[in-house]
Amino acid sequence: MTKFTDLALSPKVLKAVEAAGYETPTPIQAGAIPPALEGRDVLGIAQTGTGKTASFTLPMIHMLARGRARARMPRSLVLCPTRELAAQVAENFDTYAANVKLTKALLIGGVSFKEQDLLIDRGVDVLIATPGRLLDHFERGKLLLTGVQIMVVDEADRMLDMGFIPDIERIFSLTPFTRQTFFFSATMAPEIERITNTFLSNPARIEVARQATASETIAQEVVMVKGGRRDSVAKAKRDVLRALITHEGDACTNAIVFCNRKVDVDIVAKSLKKHGIDAAPIHGDLDQSQRTKTLDSFREGGLKILVASDVAARGLDVPSVSHVFNYDVPSHSEDYVHRIGRTGRAGRDGKAIMICAPADVKNLDAIEKLVGKAVPRAENPLGSEPEAAEPAKEGKPKRTRTRKPKADKVEAEASAEPAENKAPEAKPEPEEAKSHGGRGRGRDNRNDNRNRTVGMGDHMPSFIAKSFDERKAS
Repeated sequence: MTKFTDLALSPKVLKAVEAAGYETPTPIQAGAIPPALEGRDVLGIAQTGTGKTASFTLPMIHMLARGRARARMPRSLVLCPTRELAAQVAENFDTYAANVKLTKALLIGGVSFKEQDLLIDRGVDVLIATPGRLLDHFERGKLLLTGVQIMVVDEADRMLDMGFIPDIERIFSLTPFTRQTFFFSATMAPEIERITNTFLSNPARIEVARQATASETIAQEVVMVKGGRRDSVAKAKRDVLRALITHEGDACTNAIVFCNRKVDVDIVAKSLKKHGIDAAPIHGDLDQSQRTKTLDSFREGGLKILVASDVAARGLDVPSVSHVFNYDVPSHSEDYVHRIGRTGRAGRDGKAIMICAPADVKNLDAIEKLVGKAVPRAENPLGSEPEAAEPAKEGKPKRTRTRKPKADKVEAEASAEPAENKAPEAKPEPEEAKSHGGRGRGRDNRNDNRNRTVGMGDHMPSFIAKSFDERKAS
């Protein structure tokens, strides 16, 4: 079995790794570190939670141990899709570079530009940044990338999902052509493949697992919820979520609940807290200090349930997460793998439970197709209670449509009418009224029912009655 001591890392790096409690590298680390130390470009493809961060931090520290950074010209650059992942990479550098004098700077949103400018002006060996904030500093003239020797793109497929690919291409064009590039991703979409072919030179391709596969140590389940109106379905899903957390009992030491929308993150977190479950939200709209505080509390065990959007789905290293609950079925099937990868890390057992409404069945089918197997169906802990059937609408009674009786039927009924109910015979109309085409019909002739025609009413104009008289005469 390969050990870290077999990977030709410097004694100072090995000492830091040993102090962190690691002896045996993961497959992606064992495959990526040797070619990286040889100066080759590396393309690493591995499922989340397999130790990709150490695959590039360890060789970078080894190679950057000699040399000194110049002001505003970092020697290496690490690009991350989210603030949380960038902060985590920075923590890894602090851990593994404990015995090496290297300077670093973290460029992320939500932090003062002035503080970051001071670090850059002093010169940094390792610059860790999100693409947007990095370009902000560059456009302000505070940063030069012409001294970058090593460039890392972490979670490249997440960069694609978040629309950072144009920024990544621009940043590549600002760095020297002679740089060494490490490119890590959990999946290889066609767009990612295009970028690697453009910017990597004969890379060592390290693929330690089938693309988009979940760890075998994670028990997966899906609970089906019946359909109805959107608000009814949402309430049913919240009821089921609380029941699932309660049903897991002591086995659920802590958990991450994933929602597709930021607004649902807040709603679900409030619902859990209202029912006595310790929970807090984390998503991109929250202030950075609040996000950091919430995440630190979850890592340290002060918070049991973290309700998150996909900003927390990838790369976050919280080793002891026992459960992952997918309140929503992810709209992108790859996100399912990254979400449930927050549990069952480093060989530990984990459990992932997904709540699926009828509208989400199509996305569920895509997930099962991606992972290559059906996700086992679990019984609903509430039985038939969380049915989201649409309630009956209150309002006006249902209108029934009546057909208009046929003319011949009406005439038959009229002929069968008793004699005493028949209208009296109308008096002949005066000649004066006829000569004026009916305009002379006044108060005296209003009740004139002579030649009454069905459907014409009591106020039939005299010129129409005249036409009937002429027809009879002929």
